[in-house]
Amino acid sequence: MDDFARRVSGVGALAEPVRRELYLFVAAQPEPVSRDQAAEGAGVPRHTAKFHLDKLVEEGLLATTFRRLSGREGPGAGRPSKLYERCADEVSVTLPERRYDLAGQLMAAAIDETARDGGSVLDALGRAAREEGLVLGDEVKGDAGPRASRQAVLGAAQRALAAHGYEPRLQGDTIMLANCPFHALARDHTELVCGMNLALIDALADRGSGSRLSARLDPGADRCCVVLTAR
Repeated sequence: MDDFARRVSGVGALAEPVRRELYLFVAAQPEPVSRDQAAEGAGVPRHTAKFHLDKLVEEGLLATTFRRLSGREGPGAGRPSKLYERCADEVSVTLPERRYDLAGQLMAAAIDETARDGGSVLDALGRAAREEGLVLGDEVKGDAGPRASRQAVLGAAQRALAAHGYEPRLQGDTIMLANCPFHALARDHTELVCGMNLALIDALADRGSGSRLSARLDPGADRCCVVLTAR
């Protein structure tokens, strides 16, 4: 939720018209710009530009560097100016949450492996998804703690799945996943994406729960195709 709040806050910062104009001006420049340049470009007073530029930095939308604009060095060259440029980090919000970036990473890894070693791209995708699931499983195990109770394991698994957009819902001994982070891909390439999804979540369950959770395909309307059941 902290990451989601950060992304929403960043996007929301651009709802303010002056802030949005300053961001668009800075983003369009080939080099970092000073406050004076940004103020002139957006047509606002310098003190107004300073306030909003620094807010955009706080929200992670702009980054700062320092450089002497005169180009001179040494004594008498003056203090370096604070310059603004677009931050390299990506900020996006989708509701319900989608993780097409993760699907793209797994598919790219599978294509790389197949191009290098040959074999089936579907098998390679399954291996890539399983490796990702094992990483998440380690997070679940660490969150649940040593000698974790069944309830602690269920809670840790839910938190890990929630952080990746699955919207887990505990129903008795079953974790239903109310959202598919790969919705559009799964709709158009159901077998491919559901197989990838199962491999990822199955590995998460195996590594994170000590085999106390099992994953299976159980497609349903308006939810993820995978269901987790406590053993």
